[in-house]
Amino acid sequence: MFQQTPVYDRLVAERGDVPVQVRGEADRIHRDLAQVLHRASTARPSTPQNVFDPKTPPAAR
Repeated sequence: MFQQTPVYDRLVAERGDVPVQVRGEADRIHRDLAQVLHRASTARPSTPQNVFDPKTPPAAR
């Protein structure tokens, strides 16, 4: 991404390689989110589609 320069090398030495750290965190978040979305898409919904519809029909009176 960046062409190696003395200024960049000095910043990396002082602060760490921030772009690499950010990229690593973004990859981790992406993997975590993919897992959550996969679980959500395969799980049965615990609530009805319409919150006003009961889950089970009322008993006859």
